[in-house]
Amino acid sequence: MLVCGRAGEWFTAPEGVRTEALPARPGKAEVDPLLTSELVVVGSDADLAAVVLRLLRKEKLDTTTVGYVPADADSAVAAQWGLPTDRRRALDVALTGFDRPVPLIRDDAGGVLLGKGVVRNPRGVAYCDDTVALRGEAGSIVVRPDLDGPGLVATVTRGRLIKRRQRFPARAFQLGGAPSVPVSDGVPYPRPMERWTWYRHTHDLRLVIVAR
Repeated sequence: MLVCGRAGEWFTAPEGVRTEALPARPGKAEVDPLLTSELVVVGSDADLAAVVLRLLRKEKLDTTTVGYVPADADSAVAAQWGLPTDRRRALDVALTGFDRPVPLIRDDAGGVLLGKGVVRNPRGVAYCDDTVALRGEAGSIVVRPDLDGPGLVATVTRGRLIKRRQRFPARAFQLGGAPSVPVSDGVPYPRPMERWTWYRHTHDLRLVIVAR
């Protein structure tokens, strides 16, 4: 069980369960020696994404199940996949539930997206596969994994007073135009980007989301 960042301040593992304390958004040196076929991550969506990124890099997505105990009540990953945000219930699901393959979203800068990606005030042209999702300006674009469609769904919100939202299911989302800062699972990219892509990876994530 990987306990990340400030989760160590409140998390108490059940008796007999081995835990490892890791920094927030742990990297290769911290995660790789601890990879096993069954993982439970306790922390933020960004912490979970950091661990899953190492599974992707080590080509262990197909052979590893991942349980998740969200540290935050507003976890986008929990909301997306119906995970409890009550920590005790989430731990029970993570330890005793069944895994289910869910789409893993990547970006063209080497990262992954598990819950929610946001681009605020985009200005340019956006495509969802071959469909033009935006030409001009918008208040925001939100991208989430989507189990029922090709892999992801992008929601474009326009209008200041009256919000108009359009949803675009796709396998890939691409944005080009004025520099903007994409935010993946709550983490802003270090610099504004003129081009950005989120797309479904060829292998899914085996996320434990169904309680026994």
